[in-house]
Amino acid sequence: MAEPKIPRDLLPADPRFGSGPSRIRRDVVASLAEPGSVMGTSHRQPPVRHVVAAIREELRELYDLPAGYEVALGNGGATLFWDMATVCLVEKRAATGVYGEFTRKFSSALQRAPFLADPAVFHAEPGKLRLPQAVSGVDTYAWAHNETSTGVVAPIRRPDDTDDDSLVLIDATSAAGGIAADVSTTDAYYFSPQKNLSSDGGLWLAILSPAAIERSNKMTSSARWVPQMLDLSLAVTNSRADQTLNTPALATLIMLEAQCRWLLDQGGMAWAALRTASTSGTLYRWAEDNPLTTPFVTDPALRSPVVVTIDIDESVDAAQLCARARANGILDIEPYRKLGRNQIRVATFSSIEPSDVEALSACLDWLLEHHD
Repeated sequence: MAEPKIPRDLLPADPRFGSGPSRIRRDVVASLAEPGSVMGTSHRQPPVRHVVAAIREELRELYDLPAGYEVALGNGGATLFWDMATVCLVEKRAATGVYGEFTRKFSSALQRAPFLADPAVFHAEPGKLRLPQAVSGVDTYAWAHNETSTGVVAPIRRPDDTDDDSLVLIDATSAAGGIAADVSTTDAYYFSPQKNLSSDGGLWLAILSPAAIERSNKMTSSARWVPQMLDLSLAVTNSRADQTLNTPALATLIMLEAQCRWLLDQGGMAWAALRTASTSGTLYRWAEDNPLTTPFVTDPALRSPVVVTIDIDESVDAAQLCARARANGILDIEPYRKLGRNQIRVATFSSIEPSDVEALSACLDWLLEHHD
């Protein structure tokens, strides 16, 4: 049986709505093959190092970094940074907020570390939020600015009554470049660039406070064994020279720099935050107005402006809805695979045009009307 065909005049101009890897602007992809591109050249030479320097400076400007804060980067993505933070930033014990799959993964990495006490875990069910509170003997507090699996956004602030030398680590992978943040309240605001920053995976970046750098130096000079790949102090040393420890994917760096520059040209993080709030608001209003849909995150204050999760009425098979959308060229609105809900998940990252989100809502209306 043929899939129903959405009228062409309803379709979005760009049908990519994945929550990662995300939409990359087509002109940026085309620039990789332009004359003068650094593709295929040494990452130890000035042309590539100038790209890295530009990324670090543009992130400094985007986030208005306080004095002493530094931008570090390296290969491996946020998953590697979880292990790096485990060995280089947590001294004895951490407290974590766990309210989805990605916050759970970092907490699990801390749990597995044989040289750390088990983390104090502050748990909330998917779609809800719970942040860590002060715990005696805890030297590090960690949670995500935006939980990509569930579409929950969290505030960024230091927990009350913590020790003066405790660190705050924030996973900003799906928030960086799309949600405003006061990084002065954090010690490591870390992310991969394949979401709002419209690049590819396999790279981590971290905005580090002087206290985080000092803690890393302390841990790497202690008796604790730290593999070179997980040595944050070594990564900081290389980053100060506008390099990475080992060979990076140059396309990832080029696309990241282009997106950072584009965001600054549009108006910086203030512009990006307004844009994502507007585009996500279009979908949340649609979900509230359609009798077959409901925002998964019930508390409006916790609804992510960059990852929108929408429950579909049980009379409609969400998997079939996503398959029919895909058959019409609308890509990657499937829910997070481990959440197990009858829902869709739509990215409203900073590169996604508001008009495309409006078109998507019209297409979803059409598919729901024709779901039988």
